[in-house]
Amino acid sequence: MKQILLTFSFFWVILVFSQELKSPSEFLGYELGTEFTPHYRVEDYYQHVASTRPEQVQLQTYGHTYEGRPLLLAYLSTAANMKNLEQIREEHLKSLEGNSDAEKAIVWLSYNVHGNESVSTEASMQTIYELLTSKSSYLDKTIVIMDPAINPDGRDRYVNWYKQYRNRPNQVDPNSVEHHEGWWSGRSNHYMFDLNRDWAWLTQVESQQRLKKYNQWLPHIHVDFHEQGVNEPYYFAPAAEPYHEVITDFQRDFQETIGKNHARYFDANGWFYFTKEVFDLLYPSYGDTYPTYNGAIGMTYEQGGSGRAGLGIITREGDTLTLQDRIAHHLTTGLSTVEVASKNAGLLNESFVKYYKDRSYKYNSYVLSGNRDQLDALADLLDQHQIKYGAGTGTNISGYNYRQQKNGSSKADASSMVISTDQTKGNLVKVLFEPNAKLSDSLTYDITAWSLPYAYGLETVASERLVSSAAYKKQDTSGNSLDKATYAYVSDWNSMKDARFLASLLQQGIKVRYSQKPFRMEGKSYERGSLIITRADNANQPDFIKRLGDTARQFSKELVAVSTGFVDAGKDFGSSSVELILPPKVAVLGGEPTSTLRFGEIWHFFEQQLEYPLTVLHADYWNRVNLDEYDVLVLPDGRGYKSILDDKLRERLSSWVSQGGNLIVMGNAISALSDTPEFSVKARKMEGDSTGNSVKPYGEGEREYIKNAITGAIFKTKVDPTHPLAYGYGDTYYTLKLGNDRFEYLDGGTVVYMKDETKPIAGFAGSQAQKNRENTLIFGVQEKGRGNVIYLADNPLFRGFWENGKLFFANALFMVN
Repeated sequence: MKQILLTFSFFWVILVFSQELKSPSEFLGYELGTEFTPHYRVEDYYQHVASTRPEQVQLQTYGHTYEGRPLLLAYLSTAANMKNLEQIREEHLKSLEGNSDAEKAIVWLSYNVHGNESVSTEASMQTIYELLTSKSSYLDKTIVIMDPAINPDGRDRYVNWYKQYRNRPNQVDPNSVEHHEGWWSGRSNHYMFDLNRDWAWLTQVESQQRLKKYNQWLPHIHVDFHEQGVNEPYYFAPAAEPYHEVITDFQRDFQETIGKNHARYFDANGWFYFTKEVFDLLYPSYGDTYPTYNGAIGMTYEQGGSGRAGLGIITREGDTLTLQDRIAHHLTTGLSTVEVASKNAGLLNESFVKYYKDRSYKYNSYVLSGNRDQLDALADLLDQHQIKYGAGTGTNISGYNYRQQKNGSSKADASSMVISTDQTKGNLVKVLFEPNAKLSDSLTYDITAWSLPYAYGLETVASERLVSSAAYKKQDTSGNSLDKATYAYVSDWNSMKDARFLASLLQQGIKVRYSQKPFRMEGKSYERGSLIITRADNANQPDFIKRLGDTARQFSKELVAVSTGFVDAGKDFGSSSVELILPPKVAVLGGEPTSTLRFGEIWHFFEQQLEYPLTVLHADYWNRVNLDEYDVLVLPDGRGYKSILDDKLRERLSSWVSQGGNLIVMGNAISALSDTPEFSVKARKMEGDSTGNSVKPYGEGEREYIKNAITGAIFKTKVDPTHPLAYGYGDTYYTLKLGNDRFEYLDGGTVVYMKDETKPIAGFAGSQAQKNRENTLIFGVQEKGRGNVIYLADNPLFRGFWENGKLFFANALFMVN
């Protein structure tokens, strides 16, 4: 019996020892910071932590990336707090209603939103270990939520690339290839989107899945861990101006409190850092601003290094910056953040309640009307943000009219959408819907305009009064029944929903026509671009009616049955003005010199929004591809096109277009074709600055530079709605302008353009930049032989959120023949 007890005790000791929490270095089998850890091993470590400390850690898979990698959240605190985790969450959320007795601080730490800013995931493993061991006292009054890798696809892309190209031992010489990533770096996600600019727009699955969990907690503090240039010292809060005006004094002051605590540790170690520069709090779709607009202390922390640094690199000062150095810095600020939160839990809870109680706005309701498809698309976005909205009740309203840019009156009827600030997400409503964000400083890190009424192309009135509303109902055509004896079915064309419907039909082999002229028949009027699906065109498809009906229901499309092809006004269905849409075979150029972000927007547009096949041709070999196999070729925005578009290749493109190809050229790619014999687009010369001969102080150089800059501003432009590129649009389009390239009107085919209204209606544009906007091309089409060159000087697909621009791109694919 004694021997049995000894044996049991021995195995019990082994079991307990085997379940002891290991440090990252012990678990991984190498000193943390001497290798990059692939995502599956990061997941293994977090599983180890959760299994050895189940009373203190809960690990949750909250979704998966486009490439199938799991997205993880780790919740950690004391055993007592974790036992009551759901009650703590529910009590915390009562703060939104102003009656909470919450006592715990909620801190959310997000790592590796940019995949090649890879130190932060490494630092997260050491951070969770320290919080459970040496810094466990910080957890008494704190719930910590950790996302170890927001962007595991990008992170693994970088880690795998580095393992492939690194020297052994690693080479600190910055000229070595291990410090020079290729065209597709690890920064972005699968579709090359910048996830740190997607918090508000939610175009990517990572963002969509994360926000569901974020809205369940709405933490007091959110930190987004980043890296910047190799030679930069560490950056932490407080942030730079401009701050958006909804940011409270407490949020500003608490950033200072946290920053001073960080500084205490950095000073003790002799580490360099800076604050209040570069990284502002304005653009709403960052990992610091979006949480801030939801009541948090939202902050970005930036460590020098990024994908350039590898495991170690010599800086311009001659010092060697190692991955272990970078881990130490992010570890320090992460722990310091939790420390400050734990010491100020009461203050954070008290101030969080005030954030949601003490609010006042100039505009209390936004009334939007117009294209119902666009309203429904906006409703889908609002649902994800848990922003409430309703339908108008016939109330007469007065307020600021966005299109007229002055006060006016309107009616909030049942076809309009009403969004009021009198709700939990009131501050976010103001930020996303206000006509023009107030700028305390024109020097910003990102775009300065994003107002959703312009992005969705909707008529909007901002009212100073609360406008009553009823339940808003999205369109539903589930009861739309079709008769196989019907002559034809007609559908409108004015939104991305229509484009998706068309794309689906074409891929099923269903033949579709479109009208180049307005027409009227059987008591109803139809605009240019209207889709016409005839029984005769699809006579050889026995299941045509079923598939058409199923597709219409899938996209909530109303189809109008017509009994004849004889119209009352316009062109009959047999006219040459009613043309068959041939399904185009589309290719896009990738690789240098295209921009990965701009390429990714096109890739995502085809696969995730339009759901239409796309062939990617890489710049390394595209000059050997037989372009005759493709109907459409897209050249994304990018720098350096002239390096690949030599005279011979340019002539080849010209010949391909003349023989019937459609070439879509975007942004800076246009510059490589401008002022050449083969293409008619011409760059517009910039007018000189009248102050050019004056002496300017050196210290004002940056201010002088921005006189010629446009930092993401919204401009009102004119549209020729009779052109196929503009089918579905009216005579006005609001464009988001990001650069300063300018092109002359085309001799024929100028479709969207700026005339003499050159002042932005929202956002910042320098005084000299405004002067150079007169008489410039936005979108246009050059007819060339049997084909066309479509010039898109501005980006209608920018970050996937400029909804009202997307139909231009669809028109370029399907309507321009």
